[in-house]
Order: sequence, then C-alpha cells, then structure tokens
Amino acid sequence: MNWSASIKEFKNYLQLEKSLSGNSVEAYLRDIGKLDSFLEKNYPNTSPENVNREHLEGFLIHLHEINMNDRSQARIISGVRAFYKFLLMEDLIDNDPSQLLDLPKLRRKLPDTLSYDEISSIIAAIDLSTPEGQRNKAIFETLYSCGLRVSELTGLRISDMFMDDGFVKVKGKGNKERLVPIGDSAINYINIYKQTVRSHIGVQRGFEDHLFLNRNGRALSRVYIFMLIKQLAEKAGIKKSISPHTFRHSFATHLIEGGADLRAVQEMLGHESITTTEIYTHIDREFLRATLIQYHPRFK
Repeated sequence: MNWSASIKEFKNYLQLEKSLSGNSVEAYLRDIGKLDSFLEKNYPNTSPENVNREHLEGFLIHLHEINMNDRSQARIISGVRAFYKFLLMEDLIDNDPSQLLDLPKLRRKLPDTLSYDEISSIIAAIDLSTPEGQRNKAIFETLYSCGLRVSELTGLRISDMFMDDGFVKVKGKGNKERLVPIGDSAINYINIYKQTVRSHIGVQRGFEDHLFLNRNGRALSRVYIFMLIKQLAEKAGIKKSISPHTFRHSFATHLIEGGADLRAVQEMLGHESITTTEIYTHIDREFLRATLIQYHPRFK
C-alpha cells in the first residue's frame, strides 16, 4: 500500500461516507501530505502500514521546530488520527500508531462578540438608497436572526424559506439539514428585497432558486460577505476585528445571556456536540462577572 493510493481512498471516504465539504477534505489531505513529505525526507520508503509511533513523534518534533502554533499542530494530529482510524476500519493496518499521540493543550479562545447596539449600528450603516443596500439589509437581518454560518447564508434557497411558518431550512456542515426559526424583521426585509430588487435581476441559469444574488444574477461569494461586513463595521465606527461569524457568535451569546436553553441553541446553530455550544456559557459567565464588577460595591 503506497501513500498515493491510500490518500486517494481516504479522500473518497471523506467525500462519500463522511459527506465533508470540499474545503474540509482538502484540509485533511494537506495534513496527511505534510506527514508523507516528512517521512519521505527522513524515513524514505516508509509506507502507511509501516509507520510507527516513533515516526509520528518525530513528525511532531518537526512541527514544533518549524514554530507551528499549538492549534495548527492539534489540527494536523487530528487529521493523522482520522487517516489511521480509516485505515484500521478498512483492515489495511492491524495497529493504529496514532492512537497514543498527545494533542497540545489548548486554551479555548472565546469568540469576539458584538452587543445588540453594535449590531444595530452596523445594519443602520447600510445605504438603503441602492438595490444592493436593500439586499444587504435583508442579508444582515437574516444573518443575525438565524445565527447562520456564512456558507449557509450564501447557500439559502427560496424553496427552503417557509415564511408563513417562520422557519428556514438550512444546509450545514456535512450537508446536514436543520430548521431554524427566522424573525419577523428578517422576513419583512427578505420580502422587500424579493419584490423590489431580486425580481428585476436577470438570473443566470443554475441560480434560479438562490435567494441572495449579485447584480449579475449569480450567488454571492463568502469573500464578498466578509468584505461587506468589514466595510460596514468601519462605517459604523466599530474598531473590533469582526467577520460574518461574529454575527453567529453574537446570536448565540445574546440567547444564552437572555436565558435560552443550551440544547435549543445547539439545535439552532447546528452543532453536532453540545460541548461546542457550551463555549457560550463561558461567555455568559464573563458577562455575569463584568456585571458584578460594574454594579456590586464589593467588586469595585
């Protein structure tokens, strides 16, 4: 079994059985490629089934020596583990050499968030005198109302908008679908956009069902949304480094601070594990502590 063949089989597994996105598959393959290159240079002719823990520990030392940060190291180790778990599952190896590898201990970084007033000021910075402005108003009302990932936003379909019921069907990571509530304000601005802007766009073939379109009648790109939010934040005078994901973090934080059930927030965000959603309880604790510091006489 050579590296080329085993990596190809691993790619098929990630695409067909795990249903991972193209970006996720490429990230896994890059990580395995780094291991392959390291072994080729330091342990020539070592095939995947002959890799042992000593080889992998040498690889980790190499990552450390090139000053790769802990988070990147942890991601690569996770990729290597997934690769060998696949080989073991397919009976291509008898033992998993990656099983006892230690992940670097990471401090979980709390995501940046925006206050409700900051989000309102960003949305208020949109120029509603232009067709793009009307569309952008609907975009950011939807982004905050539903807590969507940017790829979920750009992939929204008209056929998945159940406005009368107050829900949208979202296709998330791994093509998993979920129903997410949508607020009246977002529904209102989506309807305005559809009636006054989208209906006048020459929609390109293949994009007839996409909700948000550019002026050429095609789906918006993720990069465009990133650029747009940075421009609006600057216009609103907000100095924080933010992205579309900041709206998602803020959506979850505001729900938790308001007393929302963690399981309900998990469902709306589309998190596979509750531990991913629990990060917002840490933000909530920071919020509570900041409140005490501000208002409690013994904390001042």
